[in-house]
Amino acid sequence: MKNWPVSRIVRLLVAVLLTGFVLYRAHPSAVLRAGARADLGWIGAAILLVVVDRALMAYRWLVLLCPIDADRRPPFRDVMRIFFVSTFLGTFLPASVGGDAVRAFALARLRVAAGVAVASVLMDRVMGVLSIVLVGAAGLVLARNSDLASTRAIAVSLGVASAACVVAALVVFSDTVAGLATKVALRLPFAAVRKMAAELTEATRAYASYHGELANVLAGSVAVQVLRIVQAYCLGRALGIDLSVVPYFTLIPLILLVMLLPVSINGVGPAQVAFVWFFGRVGVGQAEAFALSVLFVALGVVGNLPGGLLYAFGGDRQRLN
Repeated sequence: MKNWPVSRIVRLLVAVLLTGFVLYRAHPSAVLRAGARADLGWIGAAILLVVVDRALMAYRWLVLLCPIDADRRPPFRDVMRIFFVSTFLGTFLPASVGGDAVRAFALARLRVAAGVAVASVLMDRVMGVLSIVLVGAAGLVLARNSDLASTRAIAVSLGVASAACVVAALVVFSDTVAGLATKVALRLPFAAVRKMAAELTEATRAYASYHGELANVLAGSVAVQVLRIVQAYCLGRALGIDLSVVPYFTLIPLILLVMLLPVSINGVGPAQVAFVWFFGRVGVGQAEAFALSVLFVALGVVGNLPGGLLYAFGGDRQRLN
């Protein structure tokens, strides 16, 4: 641990302290009782849905490689290996940002221009956030007659995420904004940073002519978010949480946004806070909400295990060094 960077140690401490604090407030014995009576059938159903959502996520990124000429595109097998290994390594890195960095780096190692590699991962992330916003907005419509629709934190969270998506869309589709982004890039310190920022802006602009592919990716992204919501619902049923699926459509997108914040390892800590706080708005006890958060994070780890096998036995340690 002495060789870990300070930022990683800080994020680990955030994960441990937040999780410990929320667990203490929820009472460990009550959490254990909630977990002990979990229905394995519902958990099994959630695991099956994870397999589907990982396949959709891999397909989404594959489509986003469309700006690369077919004769220069890396082999399908290598691309899929990079995707699954990066999702596994992202389990131990800040939120999903660490896994994205690994993915972009590994793709660049396959003779893909660095700007293009980063742009594909960036667009994948933007489409993911946009799909969360869309599904969350739909959830608010479904819950319009409940107290959730008037909760300010929900509206603010969706508003901030929407603004980020609008900025990204303007860089892609607006010549004026793209030109401004290029000018900003050219004023950054260090020649290597300026070059990378300019290449990234140009590579991101390339998606402006791929309307069909972007629509395809957005549809797949929405499907992924719906699958995650249904997974959470299955886990809630496993714990005996007596809620319809409607509150999950409102709350899970917001929790996913919280988990994207690069302040801890794999979203652990912020996820526990978010589950307990948001599900508390609909009458779920702290112990049950905490147990749900643990199962939800663990489910993501299970979905990343195929990448772990590829990393352990496929020679990826050498490729990523």
